[in-house]
This record gives sequence, C-alpha cells and structure tokens, in this order.
Amino acid sequence: MHPVATLLLAVGIVLAGILWLRLHAFLALLLAAFAVASLTPRETLEATAEAKVAAGDWTEEQAAAFASATAADRVAEGFGDTAAGIGILIAMAAIIGKCLLDSGSADRIVRSAVGLVGQGRAALAFLGSGFVLAIPVFFDTVFYLIMPLGKAMWLRTRKDYLLYVLAIVAGATMAHSLVPPTPGPLLVAGELGVDLLTMAAAGVVIGSVAALSGFAFATWLNRRMDIPLRDSGDLAIEDLEAVIRKPDSDLPPLWLAMAPIVLPFVLIASDAAVSTVVKGLGDEPAPGWVEAVSPALKTLGDKNVALAIAAAVALATLAGRPGRDRKSLASAAGSALAGGGVIILITSAGGAFGAAIRQGGVAESIEAMAGGGSAMAVLPLAFLVSALVRTAQGSATVAMITAVGVLAPLAESGGLGCHPVYLAMAIGCGSKPFAWMADSGFWVICQMAGLTEAEGLKTVTPMTGVMGLTGLLATMLGAWLLPLT
Repeated sequence: MHPVATLLLAVGIVLAGILWLRLHAFLALLLAAFAVASLTPRETLEATAEAKVAAGDWTEEQAAAFASATAADRVAEGFGDTAAGIGILIAMAAIIGKCLLDSGSADRIVRSAVGLVGQGRAALAFLGSGFVLAIPVFFDTVFYLIMPLGKAMWLRTRKDYLLYVLAIVAGATMAHSLVPPTPGPLLVAGELGVDLLTMAAAGVVIGSVAALSGFAFATWLNRRMDIPLRDSGDLAIEDLEAVIRKPDSDLPPLWLAMAPIVLPFVLIASDAAVSTVVKGLGDEPAPGWVEAVSPALKTLGDKNVALAIAAAVALATLAGRPGRDRKSLASAAGSALAGGGVIILITSAGGAFGAAIRQGGVAESIEAMAGGGSAMAVLPLAFLVSALVRTAQGSATVAMITAVGVLAPLAESGGLGCHPVYLAMAIGCGSKPFAWMADSGFWVICQMAGLTEAEGLKTVTPMTGVMGLTGLLATMLGAWLLPLT
C-alpha cells in the first residue's frame, strides 16, 4: 500500500473509532498504530533502518533487529519510548494542578491579577490568569475554577459578562495547546525533538499573540451582543456572593501560589544557561563558579526532576493549609494521578501511532506534497491537518497527537528550513479551529457560562478560529524572520 494511502487509512481509523464506534481515544490511536505497523512492508523498514545507519544513529545490529521486528514489537516500542519521555512529567503536572486548586493557590493568582490591573480591566486579568493557570492545569479545570469568579465580577460591574467568559476561554485554550507541561505540547515537543524551554518560550510568545487576538475579537463581539448572566448547573446567582465574601486570608500568599508554576522553568533555564556558557568556552577551563554549580544544575534542571520539585512544593503548600491532614493529602495526590494516568495512556498511544507512521515511509511523500519541505508550505499543511482532526472529533490533544505523527518526518528530514518549534506551534494553533458540538470543552463552556448552543456557536466557535489563524500567521512570520537554523 502506498504510504499516503496508509496514512489516510490511519487517520480514518482514529476518526471513525472516536466518532462512530465511540472508542476511547487510547483505543482508537492504538488500533491505528497496529494497522499502520501491520501494513508497512519489509522493504520500507529496511530502507528506514539503512537511513538510520547512514546517519550514524544505529549500528548494523540495531538496524537488522528493527527490520525483523514484528508489528506488535514496533508498536510496543513506540508506546514505551513515549511513556518514558512524558510519563513522569504528566504525573507531576497533574499533582501540581490538583494542589493549585485545592490549596487556593489558583484562586490567589486570579484575585491578584484582578487587583493588579483594576476592576475596570478585569477581563484582561481573566485572560492572563487563564493563560498562566492552563500551563499546569487542564483547560476544563481552569474554566471551572475561573468562571465563578467571572460571574462574581459581573455582580460588581453588571456589564461585560460575555467579555469575561470569552477572555477566560481565550487565555486558557491557547496555553493548553502551546505551552508544556500540558500533554499535547509535551508530546509534540518530544516527537519533534524540541527541548521544553524552547517549546515553552515559543508557546508563550505565539500563544500570547493569539490570545490577544481572541481578546480583541471578544471585545468587539461584546459590544454587539448582550448575553445576560443566567443560573447554571454549577452555581446559582445567589451562591456567587460566597465567592465575593471569601477572605484573602484563607488563601496562600502570591509568591507561594506561583512557585510551582515558575520554579521548574527557572531550574531548566538555569541549567540551559550554564550549559551554554560551558559550550561557549570550548577547550578553555570553566570559571570556578561554573564548575561549582554545573553538577547540581544538571540534576535540578532535568525536566523530570524540576517538575517533581515543583510538585513537592505544591503538595507542601496544600499540606500547610488549615484543616489538611496526611489522609486528605494522599487523596488529592491519588485523584490527580488517576486522571494523569489516563492522559499518559492516550499520549503514549499517540507516540506509538506516530512511530508507526514515521516507519511507514510517509516522509518523502509528504515532503513532495509540501513543495520540497519548505516552511512556508509545511506550516500551513500542519495547521490544516490538525484543524481537520480537531473539528472532526473535538479533542485538541488528539488533533495534535495525530498531526505530529503525520508531520514529524519532515522535521527529522532536515528539509523544513526553520527550527522544528515552528512546526510544533503550527500544529498547536491548528488544534484551535473550530470548537463546536463535537468538543467536550464547548459543552463545558456553554453549561458553566449559561450560554445556549446557538450563542456558543456565534461566540466561542469564531473566536477559536480567529486565534488559530492569528497564531499560524505569527508562526509563519517568526519562521521567516527568525528561522533559528
């Protein structure tokens, strides 16, 4: 079977499995991986192995073992390699997110943001808070957290309710798809060989541009649509008074609330900075301070260790809140890991799917379709693949997993013409259009905010499209002006 036909079959299996058979994303991705691996001919595997040997990545023995491996062995290896790369990170991120919520740290961050910009710019505070909190916390959870505060703000201002809702969505949804350690960006970075610091920096820049475009659209739309605050299933209007009356003294200080979010990036960046100094010295002896701190930073700056330290700080913050004991702490960690385990399974199945796609000889075919692999052709293609999968089945994470499995060979071939982080950004931005009934997040927004389905389609759906396209344009501009190659 032609590689492109195999690719289309694989994507079809993922979409049909999720939409028609109602399979869990883990099962659909794993089934597609087995199908692709089984259909890949021996000659293609041998060609892939020869290319690895020529590049110096494999020995002759490794190449021979790969070419003779069964489809099941190759899928299992892809699954295991992905789990080894992201398993600890996702588990630690899940613990951080749960502790931020239960300790009141997330509430503190939101209130501080509103206090910083003023009540008149509360929508901007919700935009920024949503973006920051969605880095370690999943989108649905961030929206659950901030939306009651948005409703409470409406009680104070009696205006701009739609703007508050869309501002929260704009900030949280962009960070969810562009900034690790959320699962989608984490897997994409690993598949494309992008280090987490570069991925996070690019995600913050591109995500901020896209989120601000969404905010501008929301501001324009808010002037033309008057959507009232209504009772919703999560919280009645009279119950919102409790949110307003909750004293700040019940919440952790801001520096402690922010520590689990900021600390891992500081540790990883510090290690990267010292490593850059060492590389720049070449054969010259390193200064004493570099030799003193380099071993410790090499350990502390490891992504798994940095996230583990941040999780420990988050757990300690939760443990220090009044009324918390060891049993409640264990319960919080257990529930976080239970949810994180499902995400690990999905992303690992996505890794197996991507590995099977790459081994199927699809790289050359896609590169030819993309005009030789130039960034200005590949980036829109990556956006389109991700957008089609997202619109069809609703999950941004599954869309990113599918798209990176299709497009990763182009980054490996070296013909992209820019840093692979731009490909990661294009895939992430493509996972935004279009939020609608197939998306669980769409229903969370409508139910929590009290929007009808028609109101959601008129507001949330076009805004996600605007943000996705703006992010793509910003990504292409960056790849053109600053290719980083």
